[in-house]
Amino acid sequence: MRPFAYVAPDSLAAAIDALRDAVPGTKVLAGGTTLYDLMKLGVETPPAVIDVHRLPELNTIEAGPDELVFGAGARMADLAAHPVVRDQYPALAESLWRAASQQLRNMATVGGNLLQRTRCGYFRGGPEFPCNKREPGSGCAALGGHDRTHALLGTSGTCIATYPGDWAVALLAFDAVVDVAGPRGERTVPLDELHVEPGDDPTREHTLAADELIVRIRVPVTPAGRGSVYLKIRDRESYAFALASAAAAVTLADGVVGDCRIALGGVATRPWRAGAAERALRGAPLTPENARHAGEIAFAGARPGTHNGFRVELGIRTVADAVRMAGERATR
Repeated sequence: MRPFAYVAPDSLAAAIDALRDAVPGTKVLAGGTTLYDLMKLGVETPPAVIDVHRLPELNTIEAGPDELVFGAGARMADLAAHPVVRDQYPALAESLWRAASQQLRNMATVGGNLLQRTRCGYFRGGPEFPCNKREPGSGCAALGGHDRTHALLGTSGTCIATYPGDWAVALLAFDAVVDVAGPRGERTVPLDELHVEPGDDPTREHTLAADELIVRIRVPVTPAGRGSVYLKIRDRESYAFALASAAAAVTLADGVVGDCRIALGGVATRPWRAGAAERALRGAPLTPENARHAGEIAFAGARPGTHNGFRVELGIRTVADAVRMAGERATR
């Protein structure tokens, strides 16, 4: 690990001042569960780190009548165990419980989790592997390489790295927004506008400026919350990333779908909202055939590579199962 400067501001205002004065390449440190790993691997080499994990303004959890408000510094484990989140928005709680290990969930923050970087082995493997995300213009070793866990949706000719997170997928299904702050003030970003597909510039993963940080996450209250599920399929039951996952939420009346939300994880270059699949289910009976059809629609644009084609069918079944499970919860 290379030497770096360390700054620990004692307030959000001081953190923003530090960001304003920061040298290029400075990184914000929250839980550190991703940044430290990447620094040890030499993938991230920040000249300075601004530590915000002790800031009280970022550590709040509020469940109001109109929206849930989560400070970006709240720990994943604390939020997953919150009674309102656990009982009324099970998909949100499950997306946190099924991520990483308990030790990491005790450290990792919900704001930092949104910005975690890909687990692509070529990205993390060092300079012997060409990676446009790490070194622009060097190529993508995953294209034509070992792509079993790489993305099926949102890929480009320069990058097929999968977005690894679970939490952002569940938030996307509930139309969450994030409030970000920087020297130019505070602004609100819909979650579906936070992450970007690689296109021709895989180094650009989100729409935050270098001197901005996430302050809070806000989730509108919805009746679909209670009838929700986060289903994650992986090689082993714990401490593994998704081969396919789906956050699904529905409301039902006499077996007919009213509201419907579906977001996909583990299969795309960013958290992926399956809007066409949602529209196909709204107003339709929630039957196994219709749930399966929604999954097929969700993966209609999939572009499998050499070794990951099996995950198209896996993803279709994951969506179908998640929708049916959400429907069961909606009728309890």
